[in-house]
Amino acid sequence: MAEAHAAASPPPDRTTAIRRVFLGLLAANLAVVAAKVVIGVRTGSLSVLGDAVHSSADALNNAVFIVLTNVAARAPDDEHPYGHGKFEVLGALGIAMFLSVSCFELLKSAVERLGTAGAPPLLTNADLLLLVGTLALNLWVTWYESRRGRALGSRLLVSDAAHTRGDVMITGGVIAGAMLTRLGVPHVDPVVALVVTIVVARIGYQIVRGALPILMDERALKPDAIRTAAEGIPGVASAYAIRSRDASGVVFAELTIGVAGSLAVARAHDIADQVEARLKRDLSLDEVVVHIEPC
Repeated sequence: MAEAHAAASPPPDRTTAIRRVFLGLLAANLAVVAAKVVIGVRTGSLSVLGDAVHSSADALNNAVFIVLTNVAARAPDDEHPYGHGKFEVLGALGIAMFLSVSCFELLKSAVERLGTAGAPPLLTNADLLLLVGTLALNLWVTWYESRRGRALGSRLLVSDAAHTRGDVMITGGVIAGAMLTRLGVPHVDPVVALVVTIVVARIGYQIVRGALPILMDERALKPDAIRTAAEGIPGVASAYAIRSRDASGVVFAELTIGVAGSLAVARAHDIADQVEARLKRDLSLDEVVVHIEPC
């Protein structure tokens, strides 16, 4: 068997970059939450308050994820030989949990509001302008966070960007509802709140669907791609028993190669090292374990 190298962990500069992104997002989300809470409490608008709850989950998630990135960046240890990268995925599932709570509370409040009569909440021009400002800020946050998440290979940032994208849709709906309320359309506020609930639930489902493959160790690459690359090395008769997995941006692979039984041990290990180097170079694998069997 070729010597297995220590499992990789996210590099320190990547962790620092992700932490800086979350710190900036935390400041932006706190400003958005403050604006929406002021408007919602002053006007009694259920849809605006629901939007504020959703945005507050963003801010809370940012704070939690700053801690999670530190945990995920820890080097492998005896109890976690493959590193701590899956903590990022657990954080993504944490977003889905926050969303489920928001959905339930918003749904309950909207149904109660539909069953009662009362004057609809009216937003002033200043309120609407402030909401438009939060919408513009969230549009920028979504674009920036998604771009940085892809660049840094962080599922946490990408998932949180999807959450913020929901904020954009929700705030847009709230603004549209406020305009319809001004025109005298009845029950707009609770109806908008119900639509918000559907949007939030869909985002939560997408996050769970994206996180489960990593938690369940779904294959990262098709075996044929790894087999073809390995069998391209002179001296490799066959490659089989191929497995791969992705741990939040750190991709592992394991395979067995067949070599001539007459080869010296040193030569067989040299071939295994060449296989490892090619897989890392051509398929962007981070850790490769190559087993050697005579054939």
